Amino acid sequence: MERLLNILALETSGDFCSVALWRGGEIHEREILAGQRQSGLLLDLVHDVLHACSATLHAVDGIAFGAGPGSFTGLRVACGVAQGLAFGADKPVVGVGTLQAMAEAAGSPRVTCCVDARMSEVYQAAYEKIDGAWCAVQEPGVYAPDAVPLLPGDGWLACGSGFGAYRDKLSARYGAALTCIDEALHARARDVAILAAPVFARGGGMPATCAAPHYVRDKVALMTHER
Repeated sequence: MERLLNILALETSGDFCSVALWRGGEIHEREILAGQRQSGLLLDLVHDVLHACSATLHAVDGIAFGAGPGSFTGLRVACGVAQGLAFGADKPVVGVGTLQAMAEAAGSPRVTCCVDARMSEVYQAAYEKIDGAWCAVQEPGVYAPDAVPLLPGDGWLACGSGFGAYRDKLSARYGAALTCIDEALHARARDVAILAAPVFARGGGMPATCAAPHYVRDKVALMTHER
């Protein structure tokens, strides 16, 4: 009988801090609205989830983390903790795109994700599910809200904190392509685990030392003359 996979997943790309344990398709998750406290909460959540499932880190087959885009500090927290845990337990890691994790959570076959990137910009990507797999219609990028790429066709669900910050501009840009907007939807560890599971199942993953965030944007602050 084939052994079921155990995957530990971490997600701290935004205001929420979440940890999930995938056990053969069954998911156990803890999530906290953390703000800037992810670094002080993440390991405690890992301990809580493993303890609740009577599991140990050495029983995990791999560790997945939300790789970005998102908060620069948050991305470094999840990546760093994933690296540390994986290196100590000799486990492979998988970085999962946070915007694709949002698409997985959205429950729609066509999803455009917009996350507030500060500095009057959004991180945006669009995905379509074809034959059970997500295909990137638009790869993650950073844009002014009124300059996000136009969507092909209609029937798109829009989600993310970008709509909380720039709803009018984004709605005007997308127009009739959108069917509904869910500005509260965010990336979660459970969806990171779901997307990482097929990668680990086929023997994928990378050494802990190779894990890195996907920032999309290198610039983290405006110069004085730009403010």
